Amino acid sequence: MDQKYDVLIVGGGPGGVAAAYLCHKNGLSHVLIESGKSIFQGIANTYPEGKNVYPSKPKENPEPFLVEELRPPDKPVTVEKYIQYVQHFVQHEGLNVLTDTQFENIEDGRDYLKVHTSRGTFQAKKVLLAFGSSIPKELSVYGDAKMVAKGLDDPKKYIGVRTLVIGGGNSAADVIISILKEKRNANDKEPVYWAHVAETFDVNKETAQRLGEEILLGGNIRLLPGATPRIGEVDDEGVDRLVIRVSEDKMEGGIERYHAMSFPMKNVIACIGSQGPTSIYDKIGVQTIACAEGVCQVAKEGDRLLLLTADFESTRKGVYVIGGAISPSYMRINQGAIQEERHPNLIYTAVNDAHHVIEAMLKKIKK
Repeated sequence: MDQKYDVLIVGGGPGGVAAAYLCHKNGLSHVLIESGKSIFQGIANTYPEGKNVYPSKPKENPEPFLVEELRPPDKPVTVEKYIQYVQHFVQHEGLNVLTDTQFENIEDGRDYLKVHTSRGTFQAKKVLLAFGSSIPKELSVYGDAKMVAKGLDDPKKYIGVRTLVIGGGNSAADVIISILKEKRNANDKEPVYWAHVAETFDVNKETAQRLGEEILLGGNIRLLPGATPRIGEVDDEGVDRLVIRVSEDKMEGGIERYHAMSFPMKNVIACIGSQGPTSIYDKIGVQTIACAEGVCQVAKEGDRLLLLTADFESTRKGVYVIGGAISPSYMRINQGAIQEERHPNLIYTAVNDAHHVIEAMLKKIKK
């Protein structure tokens, strides 16, 4: 039996948590689904360790923080402290949060929208998309075995196994440093393979220095520049594997010879960056408008902006969008006219969006 709620919230960032709290406070049944291991996972993944969080708000906006409980303190604190505070707040308020739950699709029902997730189907009168702007890219490989880790929960899991990290940037290097450290502490000689589609790896000076130190201390790393993930397959023992092509030779007669390696999917970590949420909007049938030259002041020509009402409702009835998912601007329908609205990607903006949306939902649900 599907569980029924007034509001289903997708994304456990500032906007999603604010919305869940306001539902709870105003007597709306709610569930918040978050794909990460805990709420604020997106901020944890994108903010550098030790970075301070500020209660920033745009100068031209007179509104205070409308959910004071989620306002970062005036005296800046590190992102880790702020996240810890929010996690305690969520527990203390008893908000209904499901982590490790992937959003899949929305289907229309008679009185409810059906929301399909990796944990089954939920029904909700209203759906609020609050998943931010950083949607992890999919690793495009043929075959059914496509489940690849997007981050690193516990580096100890990779002790005693050959591990493949895909991606050429700082996040991939950080993951490798963590695994090498654990392997070194456990006296594990199994290598970490670092693969990137380009021929060069692009990390900043500080990260390169930390990686160099780990290698000097005995870290066993094998570089695979110009390597391409090719196919997902299931082996004879039923293990999901990823085949990665590491070199190719073109021979006479149009023959190509490849050198490839195969890793169990559970030992593969993909750090290949993120993409905007447009692919999700296309999938669920939410309308966007492509920017034409001379029309958009904030976005670039060709960028696709969401079409939303003043209450942040999309063209799909009952589906609302807030926060980073609509930054840096969107198209607002106002009294029959459509105009571009600036939308800074700030904690303040996401929290206040949630306040306005839940107020609008309350009026409609409690009619």
